[in-house]
Amino acid sequence: MDTLAVELVEPSLQPAAAGDQDAQLLDECARGRTRAFRLLVEKYKRRAYYVAFGLVGSSEDAWDLSQEAFIRVWNSRRQFDPRRPFWPWFYAVLANLCKNCLRDRGVRERHSESIRVLEEDRRGAQDDPEQVLQETETQRKVWDAIQKLPFKFREIIVLRHFQDMPYDDIARQLGIPEGSVMSRLFYARKKLREILENPD
Repeated sequence: MDTLAVELVEPSLQPAAAGDQDAQLLDECARGRTRAFRLLVEKYKRRAYYVAFGLVGSSEDAWDLSQEAFIRVWNSRRQFDPRRPFWPWFYAVLANLCKNCLRDRGVRERHSESIRVLEEDRRGAQDDPEQVLQETETQRKVWDAIQKLPFKFREIIVLRHFQDMPYDDIARQLGIPEGSVMSRLFYARKKLREILENPD
């Protein structure tokens, strides 16, 4: 994010609750203060990457899309509303970019490198190479199957199982009733099971 390389003004941040701190950072960002935005990026960049990875299935695309989402949000900083939480707005931008990526370019197959990144982050090195190989193969099959799901099913799987979001938060995030979240998740799991049982 070269456009944010120069710090303009140091924001004066006071200790605050997470939501209050986000609101304060958003207020600072709206005034063009890049350090405040960098703090938001640091806070949400891992979450953004893993959401994008779950949606597009490519480590490289996930990195590019999460960076692009932050750039777009920065360029729209005058629209920040400090009274509203940052993540739902950011997620909408990121999800739209992921949809465009899947529609325009398709998903490049880079599962082995992506799984390696996820596995190293989640559990570190294993002592048993055979176990690592078996688990990696299982992960690859699951990721392959997830990528075959329609976007709305893929999205619900990512939010629920990879972001551990409760049903009510997912409902607010997607703008659908909580019952629809449960129904969509049920059909997403069913479809995923079908794909895993019949990969061809």
